[in-house]
Amino acid sequence: MSKVLIHPASYENASLAVEKAFELFPLELRGKKVLIKPNVLRASEAREGIVTNPAVLRAVVDKVEALGAASIVVGDNPGLFDYGANEESFRKTGLMEASKGHYQNIGDYSVKMGFKAEFLPSVSVSRAVMEADVVISLPKFKTHGLTVITGAIKNSYGILPGAQKAMLHKAAGSPERFHEVVVEVFLLRVPDLFIVDAVVGMEGNGPASPDLRDIGLILASDNAVAMDSVIVTMMGCEPGCLRFLQKAKEAGLGDYDPGTIEVIGELKRLPDFKLPPMGGESLIRNEAIQQMIHSRTVLRPQADAARCTGCGTCIGHCPVSALSMDDKNLPAADAGACIACFCCQEMCPEKAIALR
Repeated sequence: MSKVLIHPASYENASLAVEKAFELFPLELRGKKVLIKPNVLRASEAREGIVTNPAVLRAVVDKVEALGAASIVVGDNPGLFDYGANEESFRKTGLMEASKGHYQNIGDYSVKMGFKAEFLPSVSVSRAVMEADVVISLPKFKTHGLTVITGAIKNSYGILPGAQKAMLHKAAGSPERFHEVVVEVFLLRVPDLFIVDAVVGMEGNGPASPDLRDIGLILASDNAVAMDSVIVTMMGCEPGCLRFLQKAKEAGLGDYDPGTIEVIGELKRLPDFKLPPMGGESLIRNEAIQQMIHSRTVLRPQADAARCTGCGTCIGHCPVSALSMDDKNLPAADAGACIACFCCQEMCPEKAIALR
């Protein structure tokens, strides 16, 4: 039976709930490489409630330090909005300071991983994620116009750098298939612990809705399916209605049936909680959003001849060998091979790579 902790919290006393989470779900961290992944959708102010609050991140970093981790990396790859603005997103949200010097731009280095061919034959995943001994995921309690919620499973979508996220959105083609994509990404590296910022949640048409909700809780579990089942229930939705939870259960990741989940704390449905349309209509039928997603999928790296020194750093770091020098000694991308991870842009020492 899976366990989910529901603990009262504010941003001032978040460390108490985090302490309880590590007590219920102990991790052996001494001498280990630990990656902590908050939800960083885009550059925004913490008060907007779009990202994991810095107070929650800092409490987790404090605890991981105290448990003797050999190394700590705090990182995420922002969503469909801010490719190439990783550091800015962390700095503006306050998560850079909260990481206590452990922040890394995890988009800098990636590794190629096989994927489900009906979507993409391979994807590029942040190397720091795959090399970590322990991964701690810090989702935000939010709605999402395509998957209904952003929770434990959806938070792992950020292990993909760059426009791959948009490419998979487009490849899925429907809300149901995108639910399946999210689970396939999650399976690439299942986190070891989930601590959800539900002090201030988001309702309405997330993941960047202005409709915030004071909830006053921190949730924790070592099982993502159980965690998301509790979140969905709190939002007033039946967990079995969501395809990504069905898919996760089919994949052996856990069970969303309330009878299989031990709740430590008080599970209460939030009254009059505003959910987005259950069928993903808010994104699939929104022409402006679809055009934005398409525009991301066609972006490819191009070198600025005035800045590029021909050092080859971008070529050396391309995880799919899609870059080579052209007859002008400038790196050029093979559009068919490029998976739009944009590691080249992140790594270029001269900032000579632009996305066009």
